[in-house]
Amino acid sequence: MNTPSTSSSSYLEGSAHSDPQAGWFPVSLRLAGARVLLVGGGEIAVNKGRLLLDHGARIDVLAEALHPVVQGWVESGRVRHVAGRADESALKEHLPGCRLVYAATDDRDVNRQVAALADALNIPVCAVDDPQPSSFITPAQVRRGAVRVAVSTGGAAPVLARRLREQIEALLPEGTGRLAAYMQSRRSQVSERYPQVQDRKRIWEDFLDGPGAEEARNGDDVRADVRLNALLDADRKPGEVWLVGAGPGDPDLLTLKALRLMQNADCVLYDNLLSPALLDMVRRDAELVFVGKQRDRHALPQDDINREMIRRAQAGERVLRLKGGDPFIFGRGGEEIESLVAAGVAFRLVPGISAANGCAAYSGIPLTHRDCAQACLFVTGHAKADGVLDLPWEDMADRRQTVVIYMGISTLPQLAAGLLGKGLPADWPVAIVERGTQPSQRVLTGTLSNIALQAAEAQVKSPALVIVGQVVRHRVVSP
Repeated sequence: MNTPSTSSSSYLEGSAHSDPQAGWFPVSLRLAGARVLLVGGGEIAVNKGRLLLDHGARIDVLAEALHPVVQGWVESGRVRHVAGRADESALKEHLPGCRLVYAATDDRDVNRQVAALADALNIPVCAVDDPQPSSFITPAQVRRGAVRVAVSTGGAAPVLARRLREQIEALLPEGTGRLAAYMQSRRSQVSERYPQVQDRKRIWEDFLDGPGAEEARNGDDVRADVRLNALLDADRKPGEVWLVGAGPGDPDLLTLKALRLMQNADCVLYDNLLSPALLDMVRRDAELVFVGKQRDRHALPQDDINREMIRRAQAGERVLRLKGGDPFIFGRGGEEIESLVAAGVAFRLVPGISAANGCAAYSGIPLTHRDCAQACLFVTGHAKADGVLDLPWEDMADRRQTVVIYMGISTLPQLAAGLLGKGLPADWPVAIVERGTQPSQRVLTGTLSNIALQAAEAQVKSPALVIVGQVVRHRVVSP
């Protein structure tokens, strides 16, 4: 019988008193050398047996007949075969002393009988593909040496979990395990040089973002050491600010660079246009600071936001200024960058998909079309303090273009009246895209003469974008 290293452990999810509705919670259980009873010898048992062998368990297989793969395990001494039916007497004989039990026959009634008897003896039991009688389930797992990724749906959709595991398998290079082993072997070296946790994090993050990580994946520890030592010997970087566009709402529209910086930031200054799903993608230990501005209600004035970015960066923090859409399209990114330059603070800029691009695309409206719109004009519908809209009305009334109006819902009647007053016809098409690119997106179409009334009746609220022009008539919706 093989007895692998005692460091091997299995990742499971347990439920409160075998009740999946009570909520599943992850646990890590060391199985190396532990006795596990696997009831069943068919294809289902093969899948669970592979997992258990991978974690070093001592497996007893209770079954009358064995799959050829299981038979091979028995003949090689990797598992022990207990021949016979999984009846009550056999189970009562072999259950005591087990660390875990898998009911892996193709008979649900038999699996539930196994689960009931194991539960009565307080032995964790998994009835495969049947979460109701199970006290734990096994997530789909991806292993790369010390790196393990477990995917679970809490027993709700095992096939989905397996499909997600396949996708993760494709994303994790085989060398990921070597990279983890390399980093483990150099931890003490880095800790001795930099006792502060925050400094060590930055060293390793810079290493992972650079060529050293790929060299370690390829097993070239000599070159990886050169890269790591260079980082250890370099002067510690001062803080900096990353001005990042988060896109119009759908988390899938984030750029890869934005996502990487969200995982590296020490703190995040974010505004009210960002969805909770986007913020969930920020590293867990980063400080989240809401500085958002809403109409007539400022959480933090712009000058204070600028000062806060500078203060944190000068204290050595990596500050992520996360903005909806693109920072340089009505996002006041220019003002923020000017303040950073004046203070001598280093910064990076990462553009995002603008609200105009994202909302128009998701609603099926082309911003330009060779038959009717050879240009596109972006304007803001935000009124001045005295309520006056100071806009380039003559330019906006050009019939050969599309006009995209940000922040225009509260002033929509004035906008429509202004465009009508400059000669656009009453039936000129208009669309409003509310909560664009998000699952709750809503699109209203109308004309300059009736769009304000439609918006009021539909109780449209920000964030919403107004699109004016003949392109609205070219809107297409997927069947």
